[in-house]
Amino acid sequence: MATQLSEKTIQTVKSTVPVLAEHGEAITTHFYQRMFADHPELKNIFNMTNQKAGRQPRALANAVYAAAQHIDNLEAILPTVDQIAEKHRSLNVKPEHYPIVGEYLLVAIKEVLGDAATDDIIEAWGEAYGAIADVFIQVEQEKYNKAKEQEGGWLGYRDFTVVKKVKESDVITSFYLEPKDGGIIPPFRPGQYITAQVSLPDSEYTQLRQYSLSDAPGKGYYRISVKREDGSEEQPDGVVSTFLHEQVNEGDILPITAPAGEFYLNEESTNPVVFISGGVGLTPMMSMLNRLVDQDSDRDVYFVHASQNGEVHAFKGDIAQFEEQASSVQSKVVYSDPHPSDADYDKKGHIDLEWLKAVVPYDAEFYFCGPEGFMRTVNAALNDWGVPEGQVHYEFFGPELSLQ
Repeated sequence: MATQLSEKTIQTVKSTVPVLAEHGEAITTHFYQRMFADHPELKNIFNMTNQKAGRQPRALANAVYAAAQHIDNLEAILPTVDQIAEKHRSLNVKPEHYPIVGEYLLVAIKEVLGDAATDDIIEAWGEAYGAIADVFIQVEQEKYNKAKEQEGGWLGYRDFTVVKKVKESDVITSFYLEPKDGGIIPPFRPGQYITAQVSLPDSEYTQLRQYSLSDAPGKGYYRISVKREDGSEEQPDGVVSTFLHEQVNEGDILPITAPAGEFYLNEESTNPVVFISGGVGLTPMMSMLNRLVDQDSDRDVYFVHASQNGEVHAFKGDIAQFEEQASSVQSKVVYSDPHPSDADYDKKGHIDLEWLKAVVPYDAEFYFCGPEGFMRTVNAALNDWGVPEGQVHYEFFGPELSLQ
């Protein structure tokens, strides 16, 4: 699968594991700074908000650390490789990008570690990076081929028309997208996402954002539901989402890549399904829920959603309608800061294990998504409950981070 590494290279790379544990994030932060300074065109691919927030350097540091730990058995990190490769395919990362990344990663290791980064270490990491890059390129090529060869599939970006724009709450708006060319679109797995390419006024670089598909497949359109984030020019978290909310209207064009993602509904399981979402984390869950209802599934479905209050709670009416339509569906609502006018919710405060045990079954498939802190809380609760790892599924919005 990958280039065979010498025993000397393997041992040298493994010897750097403790150093990476201590300095990994400093190395990757420096790496991105140097690379973008010399290759600003790569800003067209990378989410610069994640760079400023430190999420991307932290995620890369975790990936490099894992690769060093398992350099003698890269098969062990294939699940991680597969997940990252899905994002890379969705972002149009190409083989020619890998030598650039490798060059600046070695520069960053040398400049951050100084004399501790001996010639032997740099040489070993250069060889190891080549082997790791080969694995990614191979896995990603298979994904590109699959995306292109499926019925209705395509490579790169395809123009879609916004055929409908619907306000779902004070902060979330849905965009219904149909292909401008009038052709068919491939199905997707409920829970997957697309990448949208956005050109902002007065911005030299395009902005790429990945948004979960929020409706079931097979409907002739893709729907994304976008939360408007608060942001500014200095802290541009909300630049793209605000542009979509305020500037993109019905009839406008949005280039997107084919659906991708490793977080999706296990449709082969017959277990009950528990969806646990926080804020806009409910968007992939809505796709899964819509799918189960469309198929008239007899699986019991529990939809647990946490939000600040009713004004920012999206799809509340849709879920209530599903409950009326399908006896197998029931929902619970948690508001952290309800308004006096909010009467229809089940718990004030936050989700905790004691409450969760009382409202959902243990022998279920658990899916959860939301802000990082929310996800850590839910993951810890499920771990404390002893839910088997194979029944726990989650999605990060943005770079993959650790929940531990």
